[in-house]
Amino acid sequence: MNFGFSELMVILVIALLLFGVGRISKIGGELGRGISSFREGLKGDQDKDDSIKDEPEKEKWD
Repeated sequence: MNFGFSELMVILVIALLLFGVGRISKIGGELGRGISSFREGLKGDQDKDDSIKDEPEKEKWD
């Protein structure tokens, strides 16, 4: 199901009528902060995994 330019414009106009410009800008800002927070969380997990891989493995023949 592909949306063309005209369909997206109709959806945008309906959203503007329902929510107003101010609320849509707030929603966009919150969505952007959420996405950046999610990316930072993924990056933090990746850094943690890299630090675990860098640790030398202990001898299993104790």
